[in-house]
Amino acid sequence: MTRNWFITGGTPGGFGMAFAEAALEAGDRVVLTARRPAELDTWVRTHGDRVLVVPLDVTDAAQVREAVAAAEDFGGIDVLVNNAGRGWYGSVEGMADRDVRGMFELNFFSVVSVIRAVLPGMRARGDGWIVNVSSVAGLHGVTGFGYYSATKFALEGLTEVLREEVSPFGIRVLAVEPGAFRTRAYAGFADEPVEEAIKDYRPMLEEVRAAMVAQNGSQPGDPHRGARAVISAMAQDPPPHRLVLGGDGFDVAVAALEQTLTDLRRNEALSRGADFSAR
Repeated sequence: MTRNWFITGGTPGGFGMAFAEAALEAGDRVVLTARRPAELDTWVRTHGDRVLVVPLDVTDAAQVREAVAAAEDFGGIDVLVNNAGRGWYGSVEGMADRDVRGMFELNFFSVVSVIRAVLPGMRARGDGWIVNVSSVAGLHGVTGFGYYSATKFALEGLTEVLREEVSPFGIRVLAVEPGAFRTRAYAGFADEPVEEAIKDYRPMLEEVRAAMVAQNGSQPGDPHRGARAVISAMAQDPPPHRLVLGGDGFDVAVAALEQTLTDLRRNEALSRGADFSAR
């Protein structure tokens, strides 16, 4: 059966486009949103009436509602991929408040806005998929990206609860945590000098920036393989709750979770000792 996808963050060379291509390869139809839809004109002509590009700034709630309405007119939304997002770097102590709030607005609250707009149609149809693109940084915080990590941790928590709430309506929810993938996400670091109000953190952030610049173009992850892996995971019975993408991300996630289990078990007596005494 042909499915209709609604994918946010349709930047050429990004994960959104990779998801769109993978969906088309599977015989499905795609509504792809983009802040600069003109960049996708050639792509639209290539795929004809199987695709629809809709202008969307996901932080604009009115635009979100309009984009979802356009997708419903296109045939409904069977698969929602919340892909739009961005990472800024800076210290936890020194990052500007406007940047902290802006990152949560884009990476978390806009996802909430899109989910709320899409769910009524999915509930009415009694079927659907919500794929929330998180990050390995949502399982193990990354130095220099404290607030980006926090937005992804928040998304992980939301995804866990959402999965349980919408399951009775036939809607499935998947968290996807990519590691380092060869998209354009790292390219901007070369043009973004360190802006840090507290000089003590500047050496750390200079190292972070240099590492991102050095990785650009050589990240091990292939976005198209990653998108196809997500489709394969969705086809499993039962499907997984989360899917880490990339070998580097898998190793980081497993090590972080194993360390968490080690810490919990080492302090089990202290944890259980906090209960009222059973006398």
